[in-house]
Amino acid sequence: MKVCVVTSGAARLPECDVALFGFERLGAVDYESELSGKSEKFEEVARLSRAAGCGVVCGCITSSRGAVRKSAAAACSGKLLGISDMCRVFGDEKYKSGASLGLYMLGGCRAGVLIENDIYFPECMRSLAACGCSIVLFLSEGLRPVHSVLMRAYAYLYGVPVIGCAGRTALFAETSGGLATSNLPLTLFETSRVPCWRTVTSRMRGAAEDDDADF
Repeated sequence: MKVCVVTSGAARLPECDVALFGFERLGAVDYESELSGKSEKFEEVARLSRAAGCGVVCGCITSSRGAVRKSAAAACSGKLLGISDMCRVFGDEKYKSGASLGLYMLGGCRAGVLIENDIYFPECMRSLAACGCSIVLFLSEGLRPVHSVLMRAYAYLYGVPVIGCAGRTALFAETSGGLATSNLPLTLFETSRVPCWRTVTSRMRGAAEDDDADF
């Protein structure tokens, strides 16, 4: 599958299955303005998915009655599939935490979404992998050195490629442990839809085979 990462600008998308946009395209989105029709930023994401013929995930800063969250809007085939929020908030950050991780059918595959702080919690990636994701998309307003380390580790350990848009940098962590980065406004990555499986056996003590005794 082909994933296009757009870090800046509004260039015409090449043929791809999923397009990942950073926080610049939508910027701040107010839910009340969206509901009243004063703004149509979420509708813009839906229209883009129809025009480009691919799934679209776009970072944004959402607000509702004073609660501000880092979020991602997902759309496919002209329909808005949902809005996911960052689930983990550190200390005195001004953002509020969301309720659940993002999981969507995009471009014919199951895609998970991690937003900023969520990358620091292995259980988030483990949950998405357990749900059968073919790919995990990561969004961050800025790039930190540890992001690439975590992306490589997660892709390798959980067998799911991770593609990210962190500030002006596009990243692609492969299940083999490899990492590709790009500072271009638009970068096209290609990965396999086939999950990475490996048979693992183990021994345990207890739970005796002879369990026919009358208890």
